Amino acid sequence: MAQSQSMNRRGVRRALLLATAGVLAAGITAALIAGTRGASPGPQVTVQAVSAAAASPQVTPSASTKDALAAAADALGFRQTRAENVGVVENLPPDTQLLAPSKSMLAVGAAAPDFTLSTATGERVRLSDLRGKTVLLEFFATWCPHCQAEAPHLTKLFESLPAAVFAFLSVNADSEDPASLYAFDRFFHIPWPTLLDPGTPAGSFKQAGGAGPVTAAYGVALYPTFYIIDAKGRVAWRNDREQPDMLLSQKLHEVAGK
Repeated sequence: MAQSQSMNRRGVRRALLLATAGVLAAGITAALIAGTRGASPGPQVTVQAVSAAAASPQVTPSASTKDALAAAADALGFRQTRAENVGVVENLPPDTQLLAPSKSMLAVGAAAPDFTLSTATGERVRLSDLRGKTVLLEFFATWCPHCQAEAPHLTKLFESLPAAVFAFLSVNADSEDPASLYAFDRFFHIPWPTLLDPGTPAGSFKQAGGAGPVTAAYGVALYPTFYIIDAKGRVAWRNDREQPDMLLSQKLHEVAGK
């Protein structure tokens, strides 16, 4: 579904409610809402350029900087976004027949593009530093009801897995600001790094944005989008939209050989 970059948040949410994805389970069709990007991607920028831009020395934010970030997050009035049929898929069995991944996504077996991105508080995270682990990589937007529905399920899954074998990363795919990301993390108590991927136009919890260069490199078309990356840095599995908890767990263990 094409969207103009000038589209406001109300228009984004209207488009969100009109985009549907079918899931067939036990002969019964459940209509599930599929989140879409609120703006078309910006210029195709190489991920290597992003990494180079992020290579300056990391600065630990001062208490006053953290206070300012918290105040900005408070001012957003972050809340859960409501939509029909949200939070249903997570509880379905792992053999549920799901829609195929968007054609824009990277193929299984492809090398996962490396990147270095920052958290809302300035911590830099490089994907290739996680080599040797099986990584669940999520692309999301803070305002997306499907991403919000996934958050507690992903947290439960994350906490059930050994940190020596598995890692989670979430990349904000809507070019949102640090306050929006901080508000989302704080609301859902996210225990793994969530990362900023700045693009054009800039977005926030209240304002639709465009795809950042990492988001574009991974061919993200829907929210949320999931990749499982193996210990050698290759795409081992991928799909978009909400996913059954048991399926994500099963695929992670298969890829890790556990």
